[in-house]
Parts: sequence; C-alpha cells; structure tokens
Amino acid sequence: MEPDLFTAAAEERQEKDPAASPLAVRMRPRTLDEVVGQQHVLRPGSPLRRLVGEGSGGPAGSSSVILWGPPGTGKTTLAYVVSQATKKRFVELSAITAGVKEVRAVIDGARRSSGGYGRETVLFLDEIHRFSKAQQDSLLPAVENRWVTLIAATTENPYFSVISPLLSRSLLLTLEPLTDDDLRSLLRRALAAERGLGGVVELPEDAEAHLLRIAGGDARRALTALEAGAGSAIAKGEPQITLATLEEAVDRAAVKYDRSGDQHYDVASALIKSIRGSDVDAALHYLARMIEAGEDPRFIARRLMISASEDIGMADPTALQTAVAAAQAVALIGYPEARIALGQATVALALAPKSNAAYLAIDAALADVRAGLAGPVPPHLRDGHYKGAQKLGHAQGYLYPHDLPGGIAAQQYAPDAVHGKRYYEPTRYGAEARYADVVERVRARLRGDPPPPPARGEQPETKAAE
Repeated sequence: MEPDLFTAAAEERQEKDPAASPLAVRMRPRTLDEVVGQQHVLRPGSPLRRLVGEGSGGPAGSSSVILWGPPGTGKTTLAYVVSQATKKRFVELSAITAGVKEVRAVIDGARRSSGGYGRETVLFLDEIHRFSKAQQDSLLPAVENRWVTLIAATTENPYFSVISPLLSRSLLLTLEPLTDDDLRSLLRRALAAERGLGGVVELPEDAEAHLLRIAGGDARRALTALEAGAGSAIAKGEPQITLATLEEAVDRAAVKYDRSGDQHYDVASALIKSIRGSDVDAALHYLARMIEAGEDPRFIARRLMISASEDIGMADPTALQTAVAAAQAVALIGYPEARIALGQATVALALAPKSNAAYLAIDAALADVRAGLAGPVPPHLRDGHYKGAQKLGHAQGYLYPHDLPGGIAAQQYAPDAVHGKRYYEPTRYGAEARYADVVERVRARLRGDPPPPPARGEQPETKAAE
C-alpha cells in the first residue's frame, strides 16, 4: 500500500481503538491461511499464493487475476491479504471513484518503480465492471507488458462486463458463496478473538442459526449483524446475544425455515400449490420466505420450471419459456437481484391459465410402455435407407404427408398394441382451447374420415394449417 497522511492517521487510530473500525474490517484475515472458504483458489501454487511470494520464481511470473463472485465472498479480503503479505508495491483503486487519469498515474509509477528499484507493482481494482470500455482499454498495455499485476474484483459476470482483451490476459477466479460451516467458523472466531469481540458475549445456537440464515453466504453481512447483536446485548447487560435481541438489533425476524428439513419441502410445496391454485399473493409470500431464509435461488428456479410444464402446459406455452429465462437470469446474477426475476416468473405462472393435460399425457404413455404395451414399429415407418430394407418391407407404403392435401396422411403411426389410444386430452383453458380443436381434426384425418366442408368464406384445405 501507499497510504497518504490521512490514511496513516486513520490506521493509527484504529490500532489504538479497535472499536473505531467495523467488526468486518477488524476480522479481515492477515494471511491466506486465515481465509475461510474459497480453498479452490488458494491451493499451493495458485495465482494468489504466487502473488504473495509463495512458490514464485523461475521463468514464469505471477499472473493478473479477475476475482468474480457475489458480495461478501472475500474478493476485497483476498486483495487485502495480498497487500499485507506481498513484498511488491501494492496500489488500490476503486472503479467507482477512479478514472483513466488515476489508472495512468499508477501505471507511470509502476514503470518508475520497476525501472528504478526493480520492484513490481500489484494493482487492486475494485468494481471493475463499473469501468467503461475506454477505461478498461487503458489497463491493457500495463497488463500486457506486466508493468502491473492486476487483481480486479467484480460482482458482475465478467464475460459481459469486462472487455475480451483484458479477460484473455488474466486468469478468471470464481468465488463461491460461503457455506454455513465457513460462516460458523468466522462467527466463532470473531466472538473469541481479541481484535473481535474478545469473548464478552456468547452466541446461542438458535441465534447463530438465524445469523447464518440472514447472511446468505455473505461474510460481511454475517459479521455486521453479529456486531449489531453484540452491541445490543452489551447495552442491555446481557451475557448472551439472544435470538430476540438479535432480531431487534438487525430488524429482521427469524424465518422458521430449515433448508435441510421439513420446512424446506413444506414451503416449496406451498409455493407450487399456490401457483397451481392461481393465488399470486400467497405464491409471492412463500417465495419471499424462501428468499429471506437464504434458499438456493437455483432450487426455486427449478421448481418454477417444473410448475410451468406440470400445471400450465399448453394452456400457456410461454410459461415454460418465462421460467427457463428466470433460471438463466438467476445463474447469471445471483442474489440479491435474482429475487426480481424469481418474483416476475412467480407472478406470471400464478396468473397463467392452468392445464395438466400434457403432464397426464406423458405419464399415461409411460405407464403403457412400462406395462409392456410397446410392440414393433409398423413396417411402413421403419428406416428404409439401407441396403436390403426394401426386401424386408421396411418403409414400403409410407405416405409422405407433404404430398397430400391438408398435409396429413391417413395411416397408422402407433404400434398395434396402443393403436387408437388417446393420451393427450386437452382442456379448453387458455391457449389450449385452440389445440383441443386442432387435435380432434387431426385425429379424424388420421383415421381417414373425410374433411369437413369449408365454412362459408374459407378456402378448401390444401396444406395443414395446424
């Protein structure tokens, strides 16, 4: 780091009075070994360990890296640890306040430091996705020539927010949300450590479980809530951070929801049944409970996709497209913004017309197949593109529908064992009403029934409009 006079004064004050800094800042790891979680990017020989001088040397220098992950997963923490441990010159910029001028000043300083003192520079650039293309372009020569080793952090998908030339010159390291075990270890360390809460209060299991729920894999959120709860308990003279005190401190009620127990399935079931019953308000309530409890948004998205096919089906064929789009959005953006896409999909599905006809149809067909009602494929439908197929009678007598009026050939498609079976029984709800009319006309033509006379003003049938 290259602190100015004011930064140095602030750091001196924090050393004399630790409470002057937030708990999340005080509990920042000082070495890579103190970092919880993210072990997949901290293995021996990894780019981050080489940046702090572990396993460096030889012809291969350290690489620039882009850290991508949700808030609170340790991007800034990792950069801070590197700044404390590395023997290299370390400079920090934020894309929120810095521009091309500041970037060029860092690069010029890096070139002077390298040329005059042989000292390499590490540049930590936070929120790189906020840089414009031109601003990111200004980094390219320095990264390309290794005048600086870049550590860039972003919460946005770098394939959309970082220019390709910069991506190709850097290693992309993806950080995952911290697990409950990771956060539990962090909370207990903060409770006991002298630079943390110094053991002045205890955290019962129910309050700890609530902290883990509201944290949602975010270490900073967990420590901020812990500090608020501890402050409230100390003010009351209580030796423990009770659940009631914690709720009061963070203004967030404990959601009775166990992500691995009955509540997980009960609330998910209630969400789907509310959508099936077209109660949009109840559906949004259960969705909110799942989100607030830290439920995996991918699990919610999968349930919505199933609901779109099982309960809506052909009554609104766009429902599945909506649910799939929401799932893709969830995968790209994560919480907290993912709640918006999940909410939109839930509203669309709850208010859509309902039909389970397609769901019942495939299950009925599967039941027949499992019962042994399969039988051989009719000879005229078999493959006739190989030598000897004609002698076997394969593909003989097949009627090509495109050559016939209406585009439908009166011929048997199903095996004898299920010929004439009706699996799909469309409803008259929503868009499926149209399919109900179509399927009856098509089935009649397949049986060889003559087409009905055209209504007044209609043209005679020549190709299948269905």
